[in-house]
Amino acid sequence: MHNDLLNLVTEQRNAKSTHIDQMSTEEIVALINEEDQTISAAVRNVLPAIEEAVGLLVKSIQSGGRVFYLGAGSSGRLGFLDASECPPTFGVDRSLFQVVLAGGESAMSEAIEGAEDEKLQGHLDLKERQLTASDAVVGISASGRTPYVIGALDYANQIGARTIAISSNHNAKISRFSDCQIEVVVGPEVITGSTRMKAGTAHKMILNMLSSTTMIKLGKVYENLMIDVNVSNEKLEERAISILQRVSGCDAQQARDALIASDKSVKTALVVLKTGVTVEEAKRALDESKGGVKQAISNYTSRG
Repeated sequence: MHNDLLNLVTEQRNAKSTHIDQMSTEEIVALINEEDQTISAAVRNVLPAIEEAVGLLVKSIQSGGRVFYLGAGSSGRLGFLDASECPPTFGVDRSLFQVVLAGGESAMSEAIEGAEDEKLQGHLDLKERQLTASDAVVGISASGRTPYVIGALDYANQIGARTIAISSNHNAKISRFSDCQIEVVVGPEVITGSTRMKAGTAHKMILNMLSSTTMIKLGKVYENLMIDVNVSNEKLEERAISILQRVSGCDAQQARDALIASDKSVKTALVVLKTGVTVEEAKRALDESKGGVKQAISNYTSRG
């Protein structure tokens, strides 16, 4: 087991940073920046796998399922960062993207020693969430060998849920327990084994792609605008008004009036402004198009 760990790419020493403890501050930050420039290329190499993963997530959500990001330590926390932004950005329920973190909620702010080694606990934590075959589980582990993640993915497979594994080593162990394998190899870290650096950045980029692309494919974005944004504060209300103005060509007051009349649903307000129908008719059109704004607008335009 010890030798297996030392043979991982994520555990190798980076020749460029061997003497980093003797470098000036300027040299250190320049080196970290130089190494970070390799991350985008590494992610580019796994775009086909990311595309496949998006397809699985879309299918799960369309069938009424949820998405679970699961990991230990910084890997799990990255999942939390992405999942927590989905409700305000795309107007989805907080239950749609969930995080399962080794050691529980307290592990968000402090290290829970040994939590990542509990294979059975990964199984139990997903079982507690009442995992179903409609759900999707995204296991995140830089090393690709975290027992907690393996236990969770193994259980998810038994249930029939869709499974995705994100790691930063070739032929990662967690890949054997997943339908889709995303092995983004970024090379040795500037600080040996500190996968919160390049590997963590790569994983955050991939999670951004997974959630954002999935939401786009499900009609949560109109053109490149956050049409399903949850208007929960003043900043987001101003953003919603700006979106309505840009797309419909109306003035700020007209946009505000339509937004208020539509119970702050940007989608509904846009259909109203673009077609001239009532709020109730706009809601009905969106229901018929399963939330697709362009389709809802097109249906009324064609009728006209």
